[in-house]
Amino acid sequence: MKILILNAGSSSLKYKLFNKKIETLADGLMERIGQNGETKNHSDALKKALDHLKKTGVITSLKEITAVGHRVVHGGDMFKNPVRINAKVEKQIKSLFKLAPLHNPHNLKVIESCSKTLKKIPQVAVFDTAFHESLPEKAFIYPLPYNLYKKDKIRKYGFHGTSHAYVSNQTAKLLKKKKTRIVVCHLGNGSSVSAVLNGKSVDTSMGFTPLEGIPMGTRSGDIDPAIPLFLIKKLNRTPEQVDEILNKKSGLLGISNLSSDMRDLWANNKKPGPKLALEVLCYRLAKYIASYTVPLQGLDAITFTGGIGEHAHYIRTKTCENLKHLGIKLDQKLNKKDNIVISDKTSKVKIFVIPTDEEKQIAIETIKIVK
Repeated sequence: MKILILNAGSSSLKYKLFNKKIETLADGLMERIGQNGETKNHSDALKKALDHLKKTGVITSLKEITAVGHRVVHGGDMFKNPVRINAKVEKQIKSLFKLAPLHNPHNLKVIESCSKTLKKIPQVAVFDTAFHESLPEKAFIYPLPYNLYKKDKIRKYGFHGTSHAYVSNQTAKLLKKKKTRIVVCHLGNGSSVSAVLNGKSVDTSMGFTPLEGIPMGTRSGDIDPAIPLFLIKKLNRTPEQVDEILNKKSGLLGISNLSSDMRDLWANNKKPGPKLALEVLCYRLAKYIASYTVPLQGLDAITFTGGIGEHAHYIRTKTCENLKHLGIKLDQKLNKKDNIVISDKTSKVKIFVIPTDEEKQIAIETIKIVK
């Protein structure tokens, strides 16, 4: 058994090939699809990925691939679990384009390309939002007219679900407890925080879109909802300009007026802009972590993951300094080494650094469905 996992972004395609033991046989990443002329579109990217697998001898024939798992960003409230893809599922994914216009169309395009290229090989869709379908209604409902939820499906969905599922499961194994109260901090250019109770997501920071939550590379995260209206009505910005401000010009980039890249900010952390950006991120991240002690009714572990979470020791330090009142204490030597366990022996809460592996989680889910 060989399982191909495809993770299509707006201008990228990441792929991994696993065996039945969920061991990685090959992987690759194509970026700037449709931008540099070398890779025209996602269909072209898929063809190049399959050609590479054959040229390198990882497979000799496409028939060796027994299943394909796809990351699909938005499953709305239709998909609470991974599903085997058929014509009906494809139609449903298409109906969700309006909720994820930058991702779902590309996800579906790769699925359709696989159907043509890999013929009858079973395909499985694993949704970013599915892990958060366990949120109770009191957590996913916005205090808006209820009909906006019933009719227009406006509610908190949450994202990065495959990452949160994988990392929280690994954390539970390290805790060696059946009942666990875990906060997972997935920190990268896009960041989200989740409260995981006994393996189930009970709250998460991203909402109706990935814009809600903590400050990110270029996304604002939580703001007063009247600000966009103020920008439109008083400062004469168009809705499109406001959308660009909130998604592409805010967050760490907006505050620092320098960069959205954490490495650049840390290299200039003595300067007012970058220093403030780091302080705002760590302050707001700590507030989210502390607030999740409410749905969890306590806290056993905090786990950092993602590019920033796994490598930026200074972000973990500043964040945990804001949580001293919870009895949280880091072992700075272990923290600077990006060790798996970075909490001090006297800490009342375990602190972990666990590399995420979304593709591995998708492979696990794909095998379950195919079997």
